[in-house]
Amino acid sequence: MRFDELDFEPSLIDGIDAMNFQEMTPVQEKAMPVVMEGKDLIACAQTGTGKTAAYLLPLINQLLRKPSHNKVRAIIMAPTRELAQQIQKVCLALGRNMNVQVHACIGGTNLREDLRTLTGTGGGIQIVSGTPGRVFDMICRKSLNTRGIRMMVMDEADDMLREGFKEKMFDIYRYLPPRTQVVLCSATLTPQVLELTEKFMTDPVRILVKRDELTLEGIKQYFVAVEKEGYKFDTLTDLYDTLTITQAVVFCNTRAKVDWLAAQLRKANFTVSSMHGDMPQTERDEIMNQFRRGDSRVLITTDVWARGIDVTQVSLVINYDVPNNREQYIHRIGRSGRFGRKGLAINLVTDEEMPILRDIEMFYATQIDEMPTDLQDSM
Repeated sequence: MRFDELDFEPSLIDGIDAMNFQEMTPVQEKAMPVVMEGKDLIACAQTGTGKTAAYLLPLINQLLRKPSHNKVRAIIMAPTRELAQQIQKVCLALGRNMNVQVHACIGGTNLREDLRTLTGTGGGIQIVSGTPGRVFDMICRKSLNTRGIRMMVMDEADDMLREGFKEKMFDIYRYLPPRTQVVLCSATLTPQVLELTEKFMTDPVRILVKRDELTLEGIKQYFVAVEKEGYKFDTLTDLYDTLTITQAVVFCNTRAKVDWLAAQLRKANFTVSSMHGDMPQTERDEIMNQFRRGDSRVLITTDVWARGIDVTQVSLVINYDVPNNREQYIHRIGRSGRFGRKGLAINLVTDEEMPILRDIEMFYATQIDEMPTDLQDSM
């Protein structure tokens, strides 16, 4: 199905063409008519299949048909600042010819700037893309007026409804008008999250991918067995010499491990960048920009980078630590192989971690083989 087959405004079709979107992905084809009809939606599909556009395009189309008159019409909630900013950029790109006004409302940035932007009268913000803490703060300060909101989106919904975020999301929901349309998107949704949705969704349409179809096509998955944690570093440096890659992301389970590994690699004369949630937002923004531009080739990070971030050039993901939960594995390896591109995931696994990896393998009915010696030939 093509985008121009849906009842989109001509100016939005122009924006879609400018983004070089052509045929819809399956989740877009199923989800967009549901969103356009105003129904609640739960969409679970592989990472990198265009779920963001599946809710943004109907939303922008609605704004074109019913101008908001300086009222915020939608809030899009994300678990990380970087994802909220990325959603803002995609929305601005799609609506570039339509004067769509989008504001990223995230922690770690200038509070006065948020207050000024949300209460300003020139043009008026129509869509807020943000993180729960700052968005709720703006609502409590009466800077973000929720009376005109018609849609709330939870991107990476399973993360948004975990302990820590869940309470804040329910606080925000209580301020929304009674008939607000709710859209949930994620690559993974647990039964517990689906049960929670009954508290704030009305007869939602469910688009759910089977668990054994979630591990991504086009991504080859391997493991390297190491006896001890201390042997991982040498294994990683060996991989630098044997792999010719465009860009790679290396995941660690803790912020302290990210700092340690980045320092050790730099000491060994490898050029790397590193990022985690303890860093100031300005520094995180600069590291992201450098990585997107390709100035940095290898990024060491925590799961702050596992959710929804799209950098076209990433072809390799290395799990220096096996992730702590099954869902996070899918989100991590999905940083490569975006939108059908080929990717590679390599797991460095100690004897203690091997049962965890085998559990992931069984849970998703996938196969993670030992890394071959002729890896470059098999890529």
